[in-house]
Amino acid sequence: MHPLLDAIASMSLPAEVQRIFHGRGGLHPGCAHLSLDFFPPVWVLTSFQPVASDELAAIGSALRHRWEQLAPGTPLNWVFQCRHEGLSSTELMAGAVPDPHWVKEDGACYRVNVGKGQNHGLFLDMAEGRRWVRAFVAERASPASRVKVLNLFAYTCAFSVVALQAGARHVTNLDMSKGALAIGQQNHRENGVLANASFLPHDLFSSWGKITRSGPYELVVVDPPSYQKGSFIATKDYARLIKRLPDLLAPDGRVLLCLNAPELGPAFLQDAMRELAPELTFVDRLANPRTFADVSDERSLKVLVYRAPQLSA
Repeated sequence: MHPLLDAIASMSLPAEVQRIFHGRGGLHPGCAHLSLDFFPPVWVLTSFQPVASDELAAIGSALRHRWEQLAPGTPLNWVFQCRHEGLSSTELMAGAVPDPHWVKEDGACYRVNVGKGQNHGLFLDMAEGRRWVRAFVAERASPASRVKVLNLFAYTCAFSVVALQAGARHVTNLDMSKGALAIGQQNHRENGVLANASFLPHDLFSSWGKITRSGPYELVVVDPPSYQKGSFIATKDYARLIKRLPDLLAPDGRVLLCLNAPELGPAFLQDAMRELAPELTFVDRLANPRTFADVSDERSLKVLVYRAPQLSA
């Protein structure tokens, strides 16, 4: 636990939402079960195994001491979430959690919920993916080249918000969860980009006709869960999806393929793309945020960019 305590003792005060300590990356012996995030103004400690009461007390003491240095006179807010053997529990350890709770990243606002549930509304490890989308769309923001975006497994639509802020012509958000899309609509409204977005609370695999008719798209974002019964199982369903990608993309369009499954390396996606969508060309694998450093590139988050062929002369 000492690497976590050392990180707390030396951390600065983040201006925006940020991961502070990433034990899951395997770089801190004895701390592989721990992570610490800042969702201003709340610290969120997550453990993937039970934590002894004296260890929790030591972490709380370290947070209080550092917080008094960083923000004297300001109440400390922190929660502890334990995920173990398929169960999850969240406890408010000190202070309070805003309701509604809004955080910022790169000029965009997102509604989050750190008081319950495993997913807080914004995946911090995907920050570089969002930055790539913003840059890609911004480069094509002139009236003649504005981008139409398809956001599959959109969750709370963070990719769509940054795309529209950067000048996208339209974004289609598709996700089976009506609740997640409802928060996504709030995110669009808060950022003033609701007018050019649509929301489809549908199963992707029964909606190909609808999304194909709305295309083609200059950018398709694919960020599915790696294993979620009734929604998507990567080892079974990614191949079904990849086969359809060429029909969804406009000439010279891009696809952002994401996979967060430690047991599946980048070759899982690359081999499937070569076999099932050979006309799409691999461009790059995006680097993960520095705060998510991992001992293994094979196990860490995979975010791959592919490109559709240009129109023939």
